[in-house]
Amino acid sequence: MTSLDLTAEAEDSGPSGYAAARLRLLTEKAQPGPPRRAALAELTDSWLAALFTAAAQDTGVRGAALVAVGGYGRGELSPRSDLDLLLLADGSADPGALAALADRLWYPVWDLGLALDHSVRTPAEARKTAGEDLKVQLGLLDARLVAGDLGMVAGLRTAVLADWRNQAPKRLPELRELCCERAERQGELQFLLEPDLKEARGGLRDATALRAVAASWLADAPREGLADARRQLLDARDALHLTTGRATDRLALQEQDQVAEALGLLDADALLRQVYEAARTVSYASDVTWREVGRVLKARSARPRLRALLGGGRTPQPDRSPLAEGVVEQEGEAVLARAARPERDPVLPLRAAAAAAQSGLPLSLHTARRLSAAARPLPVPWPAEAREELVTLLGAGEATVPVWEALEAEGLITRLLPDWERVRCRPQRNPVHTFTVDRHLVETAVRAASLTRRVGRPDLLLVAALLHDIGKGWPGDHSVAGEVIARDVAARIGFDTADVAVVATLVRNHLLLIDTATRRDLDDPATVASVAQAVGSAGTLELLHALTEADALATGPAAWSSWRASLVADLVERVGAVLAGDTPAEPDPGEPSAEQERLAVEAVRTGEPALALHTQSEPPAQAESHGESHAPEPVGVELLIALPDQPGVLPAAAGVLALHRLTVRAADLRAIELPGELGRRSDVLLLSWRVAAEYGSLPQAARLRADLVRALDGSLDIASRLAEREAAYPRRRGVAAPPPRVTVAPTGSSRATVIEIRAQDAPGLLHRIGRALEDARVRVRSAHASTLGANAVDAFYVTGPEGAPLPAEEAARVAGELEAALRV
Repeated sequence: MTSLDLTAEAEDSGPSGYAAARLRLLTEKAQPGPPRRAALAELTDSWLAALFTAAAQDTGVRGAALVAVGGYGRGELSPRSDLDLLLLADGSADPGALAALADRLWYPVWDLGLALDHSVRTPAEARKTAGEDLKVQLGLLDARLVAGDLGMVAGLRTAVLADWRNQAPKRLPELRELCCERAERQGELQFLLEPDLKEARGGLRDATALRAVAASWLADAPREGLADARRQLLDARDALHLTTGRATDRLALQEQDQVAEALGLLDADALLRQVYEAARTVSYASDVTWREVGRVLKARSARPRLRALLGGGRTPQPDRSPLAEGVVEQEGEAVLARAARPERDPVLPLRAAAAAAQSGLPLSLHTARRLSAAARPLPVPWPAEAREELVTLLGAGEATVPVWEALEAEGLITRLLPDWERVRCRPQRNPVHTFTVDRHLVETAVRAASLTRRVGRPDLLLVAALLHDIGKGWPGDHSVAGEVIARDVAARIGFDTADVAVVATLVRNHLLLIDTATRRDLDDPATVASVAQAVGSAGTLELLHALTEADALATGPAAWSSWRASLVADLVERVGAVLAGDTPAEPDPGEPSAEQERLAVEAVRTGEPALALHTQSEPPAQAESHGESHAPEPVGVELLIALPDQPGVLPAAAGVLALHRLTVRAADLRAIELPGELGRRSDVLLLSWRVAAEYGSLPQAARLRADLVRALDGSLDIASRLAEREAAYPRRRGVAAPPPRVTVAPTGSSRATVIEIRAQDAPGLLHRIGRALEDARVRVRSAHASTLGANAVDAFYVTGPEGAPLPAEEAARVAGELEAALRV
């Protein structure tokens, strides 16, 4: 039977005919989804129109109309949806007759057991109520004539839309607050095991709010995928109504298999994954839209003042502040610089994301889309810069999440990490878990970012956090499957063989500590020995301890407690004692290279610094593999410095690099002896740096050397210059980093005291460390600095003035002073 036949049946037979036609429509399986919702709205229109026409004629009411509002006004009637109706009257009718007309409309609806939201108003009253009640105004934005005076309804709709647009600067912040309050109450649809399809964040209410924002002409939502997401949520609600026979929007666990079957899906997990995908699309569109609303409203409020300052109608140009190479901040978002060329810079997506997250900024929608459309694939294995930018992104803490969501919305995450697709939006049936698998992995990295000061390799911790549950969705033990995947991913992103093995071990054993600590007898030597055998080294144990805590904290409040933390700490201490015999020997610096020896000889001969810069480029074969013939892109710069041993070398050299906006990715300092005149030996310091320009081109080696000479003779005040630059161009603070941590390695070296520093990387950090060590009156015999993402992990081998290791108390004092200096 066609919709026309159903409509005729409803009109001819009154309420009983409508009920029969409605039942037949809802039990047909030929046209689910939008066609059925539209057919149900059309059927209901015909029935109500017949009721209105007959009642208006009998009561003698003229100048009236029956109006559908809200979801019914949009023609989106689900099987158990409320009927939102407005009886609009021009005020000329007798109140008694108008009341009789209303009764003739409302009672048949109630008699059929249908939910009804109704009101009777004049156009002026409707407009006044809309101005006072935001929910009424939102409903009237979708007002649609069912029967009666078309002109009156059209006039009301035009007036309401005009009011909405005129009042948008006031109304939209109210609507946003309403959405935030509802999200606080109902939670995130994309993570809930029993989500409310309508009220939860990312649900149908939010999709409707986006329509209202678009109607204001102030901003518009990203349209790609939004209509499909809305349709999928409505389809799920239709199936839920038909399965339960109730007007419910909550997708309860016991109904999910039946709803999945009604939608033709494999099982409840497939249903939730589809619902989560839709909710994620709506949520991301909401974030982008509300951010744009805020930007427009802020610009409108500032524009009159700026015009007055500029003295005319000249439109002010938005400020653009550099964040990284090819990335700038504009109007509170991270965007691409005008000169950025994503088609020639495969690292740019990760660099832009890392810069945005570290600055606490969202990645603009246009930038994410341009990167998705234009950026070429990264070579495999990734270059070091790409891996470092990924680590920097993961280490930004809470600010990582919205940037990650922007990349994922445009398909960049699965392009960078193809194995991510299997865990994307995958539900977790364990009620202990708060998030889907993919979001749990990101949240674990967020938690791990606050623990990076506890480990020597924060990059391995953050990557293992991102991958620890990557095996979920594969058959068998997810830890075993995850180990294989993690090994492939770690190699793909450019870790060496040893680091790949550590990441794989962490993923394979990410549940080992918590399971053993809470389920085994720790006084049994065999228990501790088995954990020590699985972990293998003290460094891996340190990482696994931090990963265990981050994983539990990201799981949910029930997964971690002070009791569990104490049990795990006790186990780690026992395992560490077993592994203590594996303490690595002091690193052997080896012989200097021919280039280093040449520079050292020149430094001894001239008594001044000798310096060399070498640009490391992508190998030509690798560049050609992308099908391009342009010159290889630079991926890093090696800076070698040799100079006679003297006080202040480290802070001077590090300060000069900071002045020239060179980011230090790795650094080594060591002293060697060379034969001098008359058989005397000369001490020479060799410094090897891996650096990169923050943005712009590299400085000339001659300028670096000249400034280094001035810094050493005292004519260049580096500290003042850095302070002046910071005052003139303060860096955006972004996310709050964990405080620095300075410790004395208990068994570091027999010839020197080893001081370890873990801190947030920042311009001038090595300069500040070097000054603090100089102030502590210790000699730096060698140093090993590395930047892992946004984390600096440095080790300094120091001695007293006479060349011996520091006494324990003196070493503790130096570490304390150094930590205090870095906290300022």
